Amino acid sequence: MDTGTTFIIADNQPITRAGLQQYIVTFFDGSKQLFASSKKELSTILDTCRAGVVILDYALFDFKGIEDLLIMEKRFPQVHWILFFNELSEPMIRQVQGNASISLLAKDASEGEIISALQTAVKGEQFICQEVQEMLQAVSPTEEFIALTASETEILKLIAHGKSVKEIATLRHSSIHTIVTHKKNLFRKLQVNNVYEATKYAIRAGLVDLIEYYI
Repeated sequence: MDTGTTFIIADNQPITRAGLQQYIVTFFDGSKQLFASSKKELSTILDTCRAGVVILDYALFDFKGIEDLLIMEKRFPQVHWILFFNELSEPMIRQVQGNASISLLAKDASEGEIISALQTAVKGEQFICQEVQEMLQAVSPTEEFIALTASETEILKLIAHGKSVKEIATLRHSSIHTIVTHKKNLFRKLQVNNVYEATKYAIRAGLVDLIEYYI
């Protein structure tokens, strides 16, 4: 396929870069390859070329959350993104699956899927790998989540990130007693009994990215 497409490989693993390079050289004659090692470097490259296909390992870059990626996607509407991942949470996948500019490809995908994802992205169309399709089919999208106040949401996020009551009190400029009260009320509202259950709820509700949680 002679495309003249610019591929930006945004992945810091040498073996992954080498593998992607080989696929691109083999199947896309006349294409150009660029490399980015950080969000800033990626942004600088896109400011110059403005179009192409970005193959991005979200977990290895300094994105604060999926919102950072979506903001960059809006800045560069002529770019197609292949989110290349080891593991993504179901809520995070649902945030991006409706965006035609973002394809989803697992790192353990077959060679056929990798080639198909690249070819589909060059056409400006979305590709969803089999692993993600099966995940979305297996998980019910109808789970209802409890409405939380802004304060409750912030405290839940901090709890899910492993912050202690004392640390949360300091960050929110509140007393420890106030945070303890908020925490008790939050757990009662969510019908959870401990930090582990609260964290699982935060991940399911899409308040915390699974990748961010593991990091």
